[in-house]
Amino acid sequence: MAKIKSVAFTEFSFPVENIGLETAAAGVGNMAYVKGATFNAKRFAVKITTDDGAAGEYVANWVGTPSTYAQATMLAHLLIGRDPEHREEIYDDLKREVRAYDHMGHGVLDIALWDLAGKMNNMSVKAMLGGYRDRLPTYASTYGGQESEGGLNSIEAFADYAQACKEAGFHGFKIHPWLDGNLDREIANLFGVRERVGDAWRIMVDPACTLRTWMDALTMGQACDEAGCYWYEDPYRDASVSAYGHQRLRERLKTPLLISEHVRGLEQKASFLLAGGCDMIHADPEYDMGITGVMKLAHFCEGLGLDLQLHAVGPAHRLCISAIRNTMLYEMALIGPNMPNIVAPVYTCGYSDQPADMAKDGTVPVPDGPGLGVAYDWAFISANKTREDIIE
Repeated sequence: MAKIKSVAFTEFSFPVENIGLETAAAGVGNMAYVKGATFNAKRFAVKITTDDGAAGEYVANWVGTPSTYAQATMLAHLLIGRDPEHREEIYDDLKREVRAYDHMGHGVLDIALWDLAGKMNNMSVKAMLGGYRDRLPTYASTYGGQESEGGLNSIEAFADYAQACKEAGFHGFKIHPWLDGNLDREIANLFGVRERVGDAWRIMVDPACTLRTWMDALTMGQACDEAGCYWYEDPYRDASVSAYGHQRLRERLKTPLLISEHVRGLEQKASFLLAGGCDMIHADPEYDMGITGVMKLAHFCEGLGLDLQLHAVGPAHRLCISAIRNTMLYEMALIGPNMPNIVAPVYTCGYSDQPADMAKDGTVPVPDGPGLGVAYDWAFISANKTREDIIE
């Protein structure tokens, strides 16, 4: 029986052209189009190796941050000497270990364990999960509005980009906000986009917790009702964790609420939903304790006859969606005019989350090779390495 021998973490950097920051913090909501600029992005890779030489791999996307790196390296010690196929047991142990933290380091380890199990058994994770679809309808998820020149710096720019995304075949368009919480501008922007693309196409609104009060959230929600939005997400500065506040919004709005991106894990998300805080749960294998955690959430929602939606991009996200009946769209996040999606260029198999590589029918394929079904460019990762930790 194979045992886990080591867990290696490699942080690396790569340049992204025409992207800069409007504020000092390098969060995804602060990115802006800056012509001629180069943003030095950082991500990290994890490789779990067994004593018989098998290896499971994953490169983090949105959670490729110093805080997640620290949590993941802390948790990796608990994997050494374990049976890598005991993912459920490991899931429970890691969940307890980070009960006082935010669980962000858990997901990347679980995803790599799924990759390892697939490779050990010469099976795709797609087959292991039980397939429901082979291609995923995709929606465009924008960068936030910016104050500086270029990019999404005006209502007209958002409308132009929405029209371009509709013509490119996307199945919907999600608007992210400016950072100042200006309710009037956000409402005007929503109606500007709706007028440009017509009534039939899906529009979603995610204020990303920028609106300042519950009344602002209600007013924006009423605008979503009027504009016929597909869903309304994370509206105000409770940080999207107040079940009671969102339950009161649901009493007054027709547009479904997609909440819980910032609520961690099965038990807390289940409690949030049962308390009336949302119509749909928002899940992410990087945020919510891996593929194991997301599939638990999917089955919970299915048991209640409700839907869930997956947040952001990556091979693990596609594989989860491929096996979930009660979900709708794959989120290509974040993109904008002349603004690439800041995902690491680490695939040698043709996998891509850039809009130019989406099929004309607005779908992306589900990887179906062994494990996660993707091949990583370890030569690129090693050549751009900024830090490495090996747990044995």
